[in-house]
Amino acid sequence: MTSRYDRLITACAQLPPTRVAVAHPCDATSLLSAIEAMQAGIIMPILVGPQAKIAAAAQAAGVSLDGIEQVDAPHSDAAAEIAVGLVREGRAEALMKGSLHTDELMRPVVAREGLRTKRRVSHCFVMDVPGHPDPLIISDAAVNIAPTLAEKADITQNAIDLAHALGFQQVRVAILSAMETVNPAVPSTIEAAALCKMADRGQITGGVLDGPLALDNAIDPDAAAIKKIVSPVAGRANVLIVPDLEAGNMLAKSLTFLAGAQAAGIVVGARVPIILTSRADSQVTRIASCAIAALVAAGRRTMPARALGD
Repeated sequence: MTSRYDRLITACAQLPPTRVAVAHPCDATSLLSAIEAMQAGIIMPILVGPQAKIAAAAQAAGVSLDGIEQVDAPHSDAAAEIAVGLVREGRAEALMKGSLHTDELMRPVVAREGLRTKRRVSHCFVMDVPGHPDPLIISDAAVNIAPTLAEKADITQNAIDLAHALGFQQVRVAILSAMETVNPAVPSTIEAAALCKMADRGQITGGVLDGPLALDNAIDPDAAAIKKIVSPVAGRANVLIVPDLEAGNMLAKSLTFLAGAQAAGIVVGARVPIILTSRADSQVTRIASCAIAALVAAGRRTMPARALGD
């Protein structure tokens, strides 16, 4: 385990295991993700899907399903529907993606009778980058393709709330663009400035915002000093809000594959946290994603619903 993810696991040790509905864990990788997190004491999974396929996946993974609750479902779409229903019934506090497409899982989540709140649902990567002093939250790299200004406000608030759930002492939010000056020819710079003014007016709370900022002067103090940018965020950002999904996806994957970063992923803004894992994820990342969801779920038990957009 890396030291930062170790701290997540340690924090979860003080909590009861979070009940997680796992939708369609019908291959060895997705089933192992749930089993490993259970063995670490982080979650208590409810496996939802075709029982024969789950049994075959367990055999392929070499794990036992003894004592683990299972709910039969005929196929992946039904598994997603039933998993969301378990949350609505209060039997689960989080969802976890198994071997189904993300859009299959999200369809019943965002349905009218699903798990929507007043907030836009968004994705966050919590990244541990070698050589960087702080963990980085990057949003949104997986759900919102080309968010509007209003949607970016929700994305930003979701990321700030996640940072608080993870125990960030100060949440420093950089609204990223290709430059650090407002340029009418680059719409993301105008929206960055608007988001900062929204924070000034209390429409976004809980963090310190600055933007537009380019990536270098958002995370590197020397780059910020060279550009003569003076703010509590420049050079010290720990939350990065990207202009669109393409930028976020490329940024996260560049850090992962070129810098050796670990990237735990979670969807926030719904009534419960949603764990997204990939077949390419390491064991460290899979367990860390579950730990993040457990900490968010614990925060929801004590935080007023109004603060979470319900």
